Formats: sequence, structure tokens, C-alpha cells
Amino acid sequence: MSSNIRIKKVCQHCGIEFVAKTTVTQFCGDNCAKRAYKARKRKEKINAVPSKDIQSVDFRISNFSDKEFLSIKETCELLGASRMTVHRQIKKGFIPAVKLGSRVIIKRSEINKLFEQ
Repeated sequence: MSSNIRIKKVCQHCGIEFVAKTTVTQFCGDNCAKRAYKARKRKEKINAVPSKDIQSVDFRISNFSDKEFLSIKETCELLGASRMTVHRQIKKGFIPAVKLGSRVIIKRSEINKLFEQ
């Protein structure tokens, strides 16, 4: 059984006015419906990908998790502190560190002990 309903609507994709035969019609034709579907799927894929900042932070932290000894820079990134703060904590004795030549090495287990107390 066909409907005698005729409603003037505006296409959600192209913005052209058309006559709809049902109350739920959103698009003027099949082409606009397909294009809107593709645009919706494209946006879903883009939104599903985490931002670049989140990806880089996850990558850096995963690299530190398997290292036993860390440099000052790696310790700063892991703790979210500045280089001066880490140097200050080493000088005060809160973070035990060893100097090898010009390089300062911090044992990962010592950093973990800071948060266990």
C-alpha cells in the first residue's frame, strides 16, 4: 500500500529542497544518502584514532617500562618533572643516582621505591 503523504523537506547532505513521501526521509535521493554515509564513516574513522600527543606519550612510557636504568631526560619524562627538579632531588638524596663519566644514571627500582613509601 503506498502513502499519499507529501512533505517538503531540505536534504541533510546537499541542502536542496525536495518532496518526501515519508516522515523520516532525510536525503533527496540515493546519491546524497550514499555520500552522507561515506562522510559519516570517514568521521568515525578519524575520531577512532587517538591524537598524536597521546600516541607519543604511550610510546615513550612503553619504552621506559622495560629499561632497568634511566637517564635524566627519561626520568623527567617518566615523572613529568623538569630537569632541574630531578637534579635537585638527586642532590638532596631523594633519588639515588650514579655518575658514569658525564652521564647520570638512575635505577628504575629506586624511582619505583619513591612511590611505595
